[in-house]
Amino acid sequence: MTGTTPAPFTAADHRARMERAVRSAADAGLAGLLVAPGPDMVWLTGYTPTAVTERLTVLVLAPGRDPVLVVPALEAPDAEHAAGAAALTLRDWTDGKDPYAVTAGLLDGRGRYGISDNAWAMHLLGLQRALPETSYAALTDALPMLRAVKDAAEVELLAAAGAAADQAFEAIRKVPFAGRRESDVGHDLAGLLTRFGHSQVDFTIVGSGPNGANPHHEVGDRVIRTGDMVVLDFGGLKDGYGSDTTRTVHVGEPTEEERRVHDLVRAAQEAGFRAVRPGVACQEVDRAARAVITDAGYGAYFIHRTGHGIGVTTHEPPYMIEGEELPLVPGMCFSVEPGVYLPGRFGVRIEDIVTVTEDGGRRLNNTTREMVIVD
Repeated sequence: MTGTTPAPFTAADHRARMERAVRSAADAGLAGLLVAPGPDMVWLTGYTPTAVTERLTVLVLAPGRDPVLVVPALEAPDAEHAAGAAALTLRDWTDGKDPYAVTAGLLDGRGRYGISDNAWAMHLLGLQRALPETSYAALTDALPMLRAVKDAAEVELLAAAGAAADQAFEAIRKVPFAGRRESDVGHDLAGLLTRFGHSQVDFTIVGSGPNGANPHHEVGDRVIRTGDMVVLDFGGLKDGYGSDTTRTVHVGEPTEEERRVHDLVRAAQEAGFRAVRPGVACQEVDRAARAVITDAGYGAYFIHRTGHGIGVTTHEPPYMIEGEELPLVPGMCFSVEPGVYLPGRFGVRIEDIVTVTEDGGRRLNNTTREMVIVD
């Protein structure tokens, strides 16, 4: 995606995002923003460097100034295209020169700046040496809402990614499970995500039997057996926006307890979804889902937050977790994914991506949440 941006975004779209980011920074008492290569830069400009190296690349946004992209000279040809597409001023530096001195000339020497969470420590330290009276705050802390509220085009890109992941699930439920390794099914899932339009596969969790009790097990060499519960959690990027869905299937007929736990998680997921509406605090989604599981006596086995935001990355603010009092706003997109994990036995998780609408929520995953039996 070097030098490009996923359709349908234009220079005007990116300019509007940068202007909104500058206004948000000013409202937060910041002198500006320093944006490193990564999701923030992609979202703001559509630009991904050819290679992320030790050479400084940074987007400088500040009130009253045009946006400036500082790049190493050897990256300038690719950056020029992106700079033109996003209406940026380009400032390059050559090896042997001090990139921090170049950047320092664009900053208020006594200002406090927001900086991308993923900025390299060596670059932050270099800026502090060049401008010892500046200070910095992580963007997630300073501007947690920067990418949290999606516009209509972004929501539809997320919906398309969700629909592609749904297609992958409908296909994977038809393949054999018993007698094959988790890694084999994970390989199948990755191929299906690609077949249905994903350009990047970020994860394919296949947790069978006792491995399903580890929420981030991913895949292993365990051979799946008849009688196993299997957690399938998978996603990636399609046209620059993320998918992330979980369904828990069973190989052959489940026991009464397995059905009961699956039904419990399904009810909790539904309760979390029903709690979504504008103005409600993020923590209320977590509370609604968690209450169902706790009231049934399984609260100790729900060991993670109920959800996370999604956009140009598969994990980003906002977070559906106790203590997060940010209100839900139309356009926010996030997962609702309660689970129950019984150590040494099995786990169950059900996850949809949900967007906040004017009067509630809309699911972006629409495969069945009932237990699916596989071979």
